[in-house]
Amino acid sequence: MAFLTEAANRGSIATGYDIEYSNKFESDNSEGITRNYDASTGANCIANNSTTNAKKFTVSYWVKKTELLASGQNIPWIAIAGGNATVVKFQDEKFAAYDDSAGWSLATNALFRDTSAWYHLVCAVDTTQSTASDRVNLYVNGVLQTSFSTENYGTQNNDNQLWKVNTGHQIGNQAYFKGGYIAELHCIDGTQYAASDFGEYDDDSGIWIPKEADVTYGDQGYYLNWSDFGSANSNANNTGVGKDFSGNTNPFVNLANWSSADIATDTPTNNFAILNPLFKYPSSQEITEGNTEVTRTSGTGLNKTFLATMPVYNGKWYAEFEPAASSNYAVGIMPDSTAATVAMDANYLGNSAYAESISYYSATGQKIVAPSGGSAYGDSYTTGDTIGIALDMDNNYVYFSKNGTWQNSGDPTSGSSGTGGIALTNTTDGHLIGFTYDTGGNMYCNFGGYTVSSLASAASDANGYGTFEYSPPSGYYALCTKNLARFG
Repeated sequence: MAFLTEAANRGSIATGYDIEYSNKFESDNSEGITRNYDASTGANCIANNSTTNAKKFTVSYWVKKTELLASGQNIPWIAIAGGNATVVKFQDEKFAAYDDSAGWSLATNALFRDTSAWYHLVCAVDTTQSTASDRVNLYVNGVLQTSFSTENYGTQNNDNQLWKVNTGHQIGNQAYFKGGYIAELHCIDGTQYAASDFGEYDDDSGIWIPKEADVTYGDQGYYLNWSDFGSANSNANNTGVGKDFSGNTNPFVNLANWSSADIATDTPTNNFAILNPLFKYPSSQEITEGNTEVTRTSGTGLNKTFLATMPVYNGKWYAEFEPAASSNYAVGIMPDSTAATVAMDANYLGNSAYAESISYYSATGQKIVAPSGGSAYGDSYTTGDTIGIALDMDNNYVYFSKNGTWQNSGDPTSGSSGTGGIALTNTTDGHLIGFTYDTGGNMYCNFGGYTVSSLASAASDANGYGTFEYSPPSGYYALCTKNLARFG
């Protein structure tokens, strides 16, 4: 079972340059934003910009996939008009890009299946190059890709599609793509840049991290960082979520089923836990909203368990869960050694089949501790309640709250005394936070980086990370890589 380890935190810890926001796109909601290059409205395009270079461009962006697709497309950036398009995307778990007008098409042999880490993708094109393989360069996390399952570099000096009249540049809002998070998107007119113009390897960790890009965008280029999401979108004033920060005025102003609630703080420089799409039973269960919401689609009984991507071995950690449909739920924890070996079947957190797991059960308010079973603990809970979990890996206790009140008179700050806490039965392994639900279940999960819940407050941990309904207890932190680097 794949869970995020320190070695896998590609692009998740930065030194000197921080990315504050990402944009969550969900295909099920047809979410997307668009910029149209239309001569009739005065927008930039080849027809009215003599300095536009249709032979050279670079697209660079960071992406965190939330779905695995043996056959299908994840997170495309696309420029399309009629039947012709320029596309940069994941296709069948490969990094792929093509341009119908210029006639080139590439897809890697390498597969990219990690839904817990950020990828940096760069597609850099110069069709004037006499050496065919120099015309299109694809990079993943700073590495130039050289092994391809599809490899066609087109004809020298062909024009690309992306700057042609009436071509719409789109992110999301395509029926065939699946969702995830996008951050730090650069689209550059007239220059073929390398990945090293946008990122670098951290000297201490060896991780590929973003850096401030020193690039020239050309007439039609743009840079989207989503930091103006609180403003109303305006083409004339270049404001709102699609604001162009390149120094040009090329904003994305056409929004489809999108709102500022889709902005996340899960970014390449601070990667947050989400739900692991590989740990679900049966596979038909739907994990959506950037892997923070689960909706039951089949089956009966308290037997659908989901876990976060980040196990913790030290430190103190906080997360929240909100039941969103009438059902039975069990919020809790599982040792990573159990998660790595257990059969994903009809069991719940606290069941003896999930060795040494612990949960807080909604129907009775009991604590359920494997293998001993249930016993009195706290109040029952239901739809609309916010269940907090505080996991103290330093003193080996877990605490649960209902709507801000810690159950069993618990005090998560009590340290080694564990006042009102539930003692961990496994004190040697790391643990994963998660939940189980019953018939008709629907759960909103909040690890701090993104939540679909409507929060009455916006509480963060002491480091300023995460956005929660209730303040984490003193000394407890959101599950993100910046906190893990200090406390985990």
